[in-house]
Amino acid sequence: MVTFTRTRTGLGHNETAGLVRRAVECCMKCQGVTVPYLVDVTLTDGETIREINRENRDVDRETDVLSFPLNELTPGAFDPDACELDPGTGQVLLGDMVINIPLCQTQGEEYGHGYRREVSYLAVHSALHLLGYDHLDEGPMKRAMRQREDYIMDKLRIPR
Repeated sequence: MVTFTRTRTGLGHNETAGLVRRAVECCMKCQGVTVPYLVDVTLTDGETIREINRENRDVDRETDVLSFPLNELTPGAFDPDACELDPGTGQVLLGDMVINIPLCQTQGEEYGHGYRREVSYLAVHSALHLLGYDHLDEGPMKRAMRQREDYIMDKLRIPR
């Protein structure tokens, strides 16, 4: 399940929430997540994501997406037993994502693929982080993450 706790943009929330939900659900399915799960999403603006970035990562700049995984997972080998559970629902708690909606609009135009693809891509990217993927260097982990992103975006039928 994907929940939205806070939004701070003037853009069409219903369409954006639908794009994010669809992207996260496709990512989870493609990554073999078959148990009930929870991902919390915040759709926000540049000022707020900059504040969150500063408070949580000591990085005082705006960014497009932030991911806060709750578990230490092995990429490509989802194990629900290695995850924190919500005691009330039994859902696997995967973590939080924060998406900068105005920057999605700007980057979608800048990259020439539009808003829908950009917000969907960032949701997939963040969901993969919640599942243990990372890209701290230019090595095999980054290549594996990019391959999964491409695969999932193809499954979503959202072209570049």
